[in-house]
Amino acid sequence: MKRALVLALLAVPVLGLGAMAAEVANPMQPSALWEDMRLAVIGVDEEPPVDPAIFDLDAPPRADNPALVPVRITQPAGAPAIRSLALVVDGNPAPVAAEFTFGEALMPLDFEVRVRVDTYSDLRAIATLADGRKVMAGRFVKASGGCAAPAGKSMDEVRATMGEMRYRTADEDGRRIGTLMIRHPNFSGLQRDQLTLLTIPAEFIQTLEVKQGETPLFTMEAGISISEDPVFRFAHAPGDGPVTVHAEDTDGRIWDQSF
Repeated sequence: MKRALVLALLAVPVLGLGAMAAEVANPMQPSALWEDMRLAVIGVDEEPPVDPAIFDLDAPPRADNPALVPVRITQPAGAPAIRSLALVVDGNPAPVAAEFTFGEALMPLDFEVRVRVDTYSDLRAIATLADGRKVMAGRFVKASGGCAAPAGKSMDEVRATMGEMRYRTADEDGRRIGTLMIRHPNFSGLQRDQLTLLTIPAEFIQTLEVKQGETPLFTMEAGISISEDPVFRFAHAPGDGPVTVHAEDTDGRIWDQSF
C-alpha cells in the first residue's frame, strides 16, 4: 500500500512535466475555420506541408497580452528562400493579419512581429518558396479579446505621435538585426473610445515598404490584426545606404523616414 502511494506521488511531477512539455510544443490543432478559408487565403485547396527544415513559427502557448502576441518566423541555414508569406490568425474577425514579401537580403529568414489574437486559435504562416511551393508552420495560442482590447493611449496622444518612427540596429553572427518601431494605434474597428464609449472606426497601417539603399528588405500589406504601435525585428545581410521606410494607412496618410 505504501509502495503504491509512493509510486503515485512520484508520478505526479512526471505527469506535470509531460503536460508542460505538451504546452511548450503547442502545435496547431484541427481547425474547421481554416478548412473553410484555406482556398480563399492561399488559392489552393490542398493543405501545405509542415516542414521545420524549411521554416518554423514560434508564438507563446498562452499570451500575456492578447493585443500584443509576439510571433517569430525563422529558417535554418541553407533552407530554400521564402519569397512571400501570409500570416493568419484563424479565429480573428479578419483572419489574414498580413501578407509579406521578403528580399534576398533577409534570407535565411529571422523575422518578428506582434499581432492581436481574438480567441483561442491556431496562428499560422503559409510561405511561398522561390519555386512556387507552399509550406506551412504554426502554433496554437491561448488568448482572447485582442482585437477589441482598449488602445494603450489617449486619443490626443495618438494623434500627436501618429507616424513617428524609431529604428535601431545591432550586429549578430555576421548579420545586421534591425528593429523598426512605428507609432500608430492600428485601430481594429472593434474597440471603444474609453471616454465616449463609441466604437472607434478601423484605422491602421495598410502598406509598409522597407529598403536599404535600393535593396528591398520587406513589404507588408496588413489588416486589423497587427498590433498597436507595431514593431518589426528582422535580420538581414549588411548593405550600403540608409534604411528607408514608406508607410501608408487606411485614411491615406503617408509617412516616409530614412535612417
